[in-house]
Amino acid sequence: MSDTIAAIATGGELSAIGIIRVSGGDTLEVIDRVFLPTHGEPMSRRENRRLVYGSLLSAEGETLDLCLCTVSRGPGSYTGEDTAELQCHGSPTVLRAGLEALFAAGARQAAAGEFTKRAFLNGRMDLTQAEAVIDLIHAETAECAKNAAGQLGGAILRRAESVYSALADISAHYHAVIDYPDEDIDEFELEAYAASLDGAERELERLLDSFERGIVMQSGVPAVILGRPNAGKSSLLNALLGYERAIVTAVPGTTRDTITERVKLGRTLLRLTDTAGVRQARDEVERIGVSRALDAAKRARLAFVLVDPGTEPDWEILRAVQDTRHVILVLTKADLYPEAEMFPPPELRYDALVRVSARTGEGLDALAAAADKLFPPYAAPAGEILTNARQADAVSRALDSLRAARLAMENGVTPDAVLTESECAMSAIGELTGATVREDVTARIFERFCVGK
Repeated sequence: MSDTIAAIATGGELSAIGIIRVSGGDTLEVIDRVFLPTHGEPMSRRENRRLVYGSLLSAEGETLDLCLCTVSRGPGSYTGEDTAELQCHGSPTVLRAGLEALFAAGARQAAAGEFTKRAFLNGRMDLTQAEAVIDLIHAETAECAKNAAGQLGGAILRRAESVYSALADISAHYHAVIDYPDEDIDEFELEAYAASLDGAERELERLLDSFERGIVMQSGVPAVILGRPNAGKSSLLNALLGYERAIVTAVPGTTRDTITERVKLGRTLLRLTDTAGVRQARDEVERIGVSRALDAAKRARLAFVLVDPGTEPDWEILRAVQDTRHVILVLTKADLYPEAEMFPPPELRYDALVRVSARTGEGLDALAAAADKLFPPYAAPAGEILTNARQADAVSRALDSLRAARLAMENGVTPDAVLTESECAMSAIGELTGATVREDVTARIFERFCVGK
């Protein structure tokens, strides 16, 4: 990692400010070749983290931009190496020219996620913190951002380290007694550590229990809109999105296939699927569309069942989603039928009934409130919700090993067998934080990142 890397850290669109980042062993020499301070000494002689005004120079020595520059020397920088940052005007053309000047001065193009990967490899952050960087970048809700910021601050790391430390104490005591029998060391009694094993198990259970909420938080609640043709399904999807995503006409059966979009409804992120109108199909294409609609309902955690008050209700659709975890009954076209009342058979379950008008927006706030009530924020401190399968798998394997250790202890198995399972749990926790993760796994994790991060 001695080579020096550079990348544009901001997006490719026109903006007020654009940032170019540099990191590596030759950062100070490289930055001195492309940045000329207006007053005083070159950046290699400047103190850390001070913004300096000057000129960004092209490879030919011509001024590209008047901008700010700052340097941060390792090991106290983001990557643990010498780093620099150029804060330029946000012209993509200027940024690309500045990047080319850095390449001519000795830097190379950074790979996706390479800055954060170097931070991980240099011990500036653990793997859960590194993964939190990309989660924070892609956060679509305040809850996602809050959790990612907590993870970036080390929330999961602290929990994992507390479990690892407790297990390490058990292992260290056992091996000390075995390896140094002549030393004055307290006799190893496994029962004395039962409380530590219990506490570690509860901690991992709590972390693993958060994973389902983490998936929903990151990807959105799988939700579906169902109803008869012309009940207002596509109109509702468009109203929630704020633009015309689905074609809306007065012709029944306009929507023939499913359409899935991520929608923010209140504070709840939905992975919302609009479907074909559910009725007796009149041709093969419509039959496939209806089948896909019902299949989407089976996969959903939330179903919006739409009923047009101007038609005779078909409660068979509501009956078809009785196994869906949550159902909201939506009376559409509230601007046309403001006083309409429709009550399904008492044996049919639904969580809420809301009147809406996709045309006027009436009732959308009530619909959001109903969804938020069904999916309240997860009661966990910021950052302590697992958000990806790799983390959950590591915690799950650690928990399985701890349960096996407890079972062995309860069955009176010799301490060495209990310690074997305990050390397997420690190894899995090491994978969670990155302490024992393989190089190929590390590379795959950072493939999700964007260039410049």
